[in-house]
Amino acid sequence: METLALDGVAVERVDEIDSTSSELMRRARAGRTDAVLLVARRQTAGRGRLGRSWASAPGASLTFSLGLALAPSDWSGLSLAVGVSLAECLHPRIQLKWPNDLWFEGRKLGGILIETATSSDAPASALRYAVVGVGLNILPTDAQGLSVPPACLAELVPGIDAETALQEVAGPLVATVHAFESFGFTPFQARFMARDALRDRTVQLSGGARGTAHGVTERGSLLVHTEAGMQAVTSAEVSVRPA
Repeated sequence: METLALDGVAVERVDEIDSTSSELMRRARAGRTDAVLLVARRQTAGRGRLGRSWASAPGASLTFSLGLALAPSDWSGLSLAVGVSLAECLHPRIQLKWPNDLWFEGRKLGGILIETATSSDAPASALRYAVVGVGLNILPTDAQGLSVPPACLAELVPGIDAETALQEVAGPLVATVHAFESFGFTPFQARFMARDALRDRTVQLSGGARGTAHGVTERGSLLVHTEAGMQAVTSAEVSVRPA
């Protein structure tokens, strides 16, 4: 196994854990807000957006969480910026599905979950501890019970393994999160749009409205043109699917 060194970020590896993100959130609430990348070979209770589970098996997936104290002026669009970083590191054909999925040919390749915690022991300049959870399918996975069929990185990069993928994405991800803290989502907007899986497609919101997706704003909101006019979708609780 190659040694992974990140500037200012400790790297920890575990064979099995309930969830890397859950562990870093527990630490943050206990006052441990050090910068760390926690990588698990297997998660027994991995979590995705809207409470969905994320299955992982040793070698078949890459699951890790990056935790560090951040104080951006605006948190909007962080999951999109993270998606841009991952996709650009992995393959030109990977698309991004708002707000937190990596897609390949209409199938889900990976997901991102952003969580934050506030600790009384955190310095005043670090208002929140951010946990960036990432799950990527490396090898083919069972599609049973999944609302979106899965894709895997091995389809795009034959022979790749989880460790190689981690080596590719970890350093740029840390740099991306720091750049987001300084400059927000604006520098990532055009890069997201270049890989936008929903742009110009008919989509349906979880509330029932249908419309056409028209990219994202400088704050990462999804623009959807509906019968009621253009809507800027911002809520993390809104699910968007191609119709």
